[in-house]
Amino acid sequence: MNQNETRTLWISVAAALFAVFLLYSYTQEKSAELQKKFGAKQRVVVVTKDINEMETIDETMLSVEEKPINFMEPGAFNDPEPAIGMIALAPIKQGEQLLQSKVIKPGPITGLSLQVSPSKRALAVPISEQNAVGKLIKPGDRIDIVAALDVGKGVAQHREVKTLMQDVIVLSTGMRIVNDLPASLEKQGKDSWQVIPLRDDMNFTSITVEASPEESQDLIYILSTSPGSLFITLRHPSDHNKKRFPESTIESLLGKVSQEMLNIRAPAALPPPPPAPVAAPPPKKRGPFVPL
Repeated sequence: MNQNETRTLWISVAAALFAVFLLYSYTQEKSAELQKKFGAKQRVVVVTKDINEMETIDETMLSVEEKPINFMEPGAFNDPEPAIGMIALAPIKQGEQLLQSKVIKPGPITGLSLQVSPSKRALAVPISEQNAVGKLIKPGDRIDIVAALDVGKGVAQHREVKTLMQDVIVLSTGMRIVNDLPASLEKQGKDSWQVIPLRDDMNFTSITVEASPEESQDLIYILSTSPGSLFITLRHPSDHNKKRFPESTIESLLGKVSQEMLNIRAPAALPPPPPAPVAAPPPKKRGPFVPL
């Protein structure tokens, strides 16, 4: 390569670099103008497909895009995570920004059905202070359901107590639902209203539990024949263990009591007596001394 060709090559490289510099400067200038005109960009959650009214929102319906701040609508989500599991209050079209005013958490407004797990059923069970832990139960608690039933006929009839269901989720207590409103307004007079705190309401007489269709049939049978035979026991929130228990009857209770009484009354085993001392043999008697 001669000197002219080398000079031409360097001139071409310099011209290319200068063109790139001009292009970069132009884009930066335009970006600054656009940012000044429309504002900086920010993340916003956009709907990727049509969402119907009262439809539950999942991660497949949302995406995150960057838009100028001036183009963001008031109350738009900038993170999809808080919106997952919420309910659409109105139809939302594809491409719209997801607004907080168009969604709501499951609760009284959205109804109870959206809180029932797929393949499960919701069933109301009447309770009282005596059979339901003093009614100290709230939505979201986990309980066991125990039945006390008379079985057999005639002289063979007897009562058995059996645990029917374990680790059951409580969906509602009366009208109070999981994620419900903290209080409601009730009219007391012509122009007076009273705030009723739902979280402290103890006037409910039933709870709604989640059960499988087969378990629902068993509960309905018991409720239709012996409605007062169901009892509720409360679990710790982290306790999900299930264990099969034998039925409790008068015989099993008496057997336990008798065994406990026997254990109490049985005297403690005495240590064996020490061996009797052996008497030393009497000394031998010597005859009279005979001199030699």
